[in-house]
Amino acid sequence: MLEILDYAFMQRALLAAVLVGITAPAVGIYLVQRRQAIMGDGIGHVALTGVALGFLTGTNPVWTAVAVSALGAILMELIRWYGKTRGDLALAMLFYGGMAGGVLLINLSPTGSNANLTTYLFGSITTVSPEDVVAISLLAAFVVLITLGLRRQLFAICQDEEFARVTGLPVRTLNLLLAVTAAVTVTVAMRVVGLLLVSALMVVPVAAAQQATRGFAMTLALAITIGVVVTLSGTVFSFYKNVPPGASIVVLAIGVFALITALAAPLAKRRAQRVAAAEERCTLRDDVLV
Repeated sequence: MLEILDYAFMQRALLAAVLVGITAPAVGIYLVQRRQAIMGDGIGHVALTGVALGFLTGTNPVWTAVAVSALGAILMELIRWYGKTRGDLALAMLFYGGMAGGVLLINLSPTGSNANLTTYLFGSITTVSPEDVVAISLLAAFVVLITLGLRRQLFAICQDEEFARVTGLPVRTLNLLLAVTAAVTVTVAMRVVGLLLVSALMVVPVAAAQQATRGFAMTLALAITIGVVVTLSGTVFSFYKNVPPGASIVVLAIGVFALITALAAPLAKRRAQRVAAAEERCTLRDDVLV
């Protein structure tokens, strides 16, 4: 199995997989808390325009995707603030416009084609270049710095924005920072997981961790662990079976979720029974004392 490390492109792919496994759940836990689980999917649609713009201008698509997806994320946040009843329609137009813009620009590019977009839509381990590794590493460092360094503030605004505002936190600034961080995470993951599937890697490890843990810190730690395991396993599996890594990673993540849910349900039931029995004993003791 270790022979895959003899290939330079696999070394780069595995490194990128580890970074994706860390960053996606680290951002996803906040999106799940604020019930914006599909935000990554919307950013992925917008990032497609950024990828195509990179081909059109002859620059690294990772950096153009960062710029365009960050702008799209900020627009989504502004729509959430001011959109009210028409907000869902505006978001839908943004998502579909991002996908259509990507297809249009890639076909206008002299060096691009729809085949180029496919590698970004579903991931491709053979296309992770040394330049991509540098870009992904820098972007991943930014994501980790924000999600862990500002975890208390971000957790506060995700739990209760009004309370966070009363305590003096810059809620709008933090919301915009979280949106930009989510956009950066999408571009980090697009080479390995793909733009269409990155949202799943943000959400599924977090959902799996929530089945087995209590408390924010434990949930975050387990979600990142699950993320790293499934991204590495899915990347290795895609190498040997010649299948898209994004699909492999997401299917493995869903399998882990199903397994943890199956194991956690009986434990939760027994815990609830023990709590009920303890409460019943306390009630009987109080009746005797009375």
